Amino acid sequence: MGRYIIRRVFGFIPVLFAVALFTFILVRVIPGGPFDYAGEKALPPQVVANIEAKYHLDWPVTWQFVSYLFGDDVVEFLSAGKYQQPADGGSKGLIRGDFGPSLRYRGQSVTDIIKGTFPISFQLGLLAMIIGLSIGVPAGIIAALKQNSWLDYTATFIAVLGVSVPSMVLGPVLIWLFAVKLGWLPVATWGAKPPFILGLFPRDILSWKFWSHAIMPAIAMGTGMSASIARLTRASLLQVIREDYIRTARAKGLSERTVIAIHALKNSMIPVVTIMGPLFAAVVTGSLIIEQIFGINGMGRHFVQSVGNRDYPLLMGVTLVYTFLLLIANLMVDLTYAWLDPRIRYD
Repeated sequence: MGRYIIRRVFGFIPVLFAVALFTFILVRVIPGGPFDYAGEKALPPQVVANIEAKYHLDWPVTWQFVSYLFGDDVVEFLSAGKYQQPADGGSKGLIRGDFGPSLRYRGQSVTDIIKGTFPISFQLGLLAMIIGLSIGVPAGIIAALKQNSWLDYTATFIAVLGVSVPSMVLGPVLIWLFAVKLGWLPVATWGAKPPFILGLFPRDILSWKFWSHAIMPAIAMGTGMSASIARLTRASLLQVIREDYIRTARAKGLSERTVIAIHALKNSMIPVVTIMGPLFAAVVTGSLIIEQIFGINGMGRHFVQSVGNRDYPLLMGVTLVYTFLLLIANLMVDLTYAWLDPRIRYD
């Protein structure tokens, strides 16, 4: 198991490199530049040239990529001084933990933006995941065990309704009902204090102020997720409980609760766990729609805004963070397979 994990971790390197390379090239193929302000007076060409020189955008693309990965000092060394690093040292490079400066948010580095927004998106995504699993898995189990009963039909109807109603509709409805009409909850923003546990969880996680801001966006994200999980759990469990080994367990005299909880449920969770990996990486990096609706300054907003702003370093940074989380989530899914099914070995 340990060697398998080490191999997978080292396998992250070429994947991250490939994503960085293709993203670096694609964002520069998009028409327009980071200093073309739509709807505003165009900057004089000389001013644009000076700004591009400051951020090394006048360098050849190859040297820009080398600078992004390894730093300006490496470029100066490899180019024999043709392309020199600025007096302040310039970029240290991705391998030294420097995502570079933001081209749109002057005076801020991409690292600072990610540090400030990722914990918020992580908190929102984690709460949505908890809601999705807490509702979806029990609903799917009940619907499978009570097949063709009113419980099955009710759970299926709610699941279809949850999938059919997108978060962009559910979010405003929740705001209208609980914030505008009833006045129970705040309309928008994320009212958490700075994170302190692993730099991710808020200091006031047990306070009403945190939950009053978090509950509506978490429900808006988690409801559709729970519906998909419920449908998948129901279909998978219905397939498993018809297997021969389930009939054998019942023939041995085991209680129905033991048969379902020990023998059927673990194997039926494999398809659910499969979708949880990419789903977890997606929700913890934030949902653009939910963050826009509730005015949450999360990483999801910057992910799309960086494309419109042509903010190359910010787009690169957010994309690489999402890729890394996706790789970690898929690794955790593969390891979970071995726990759910003893026949799976990674030795």
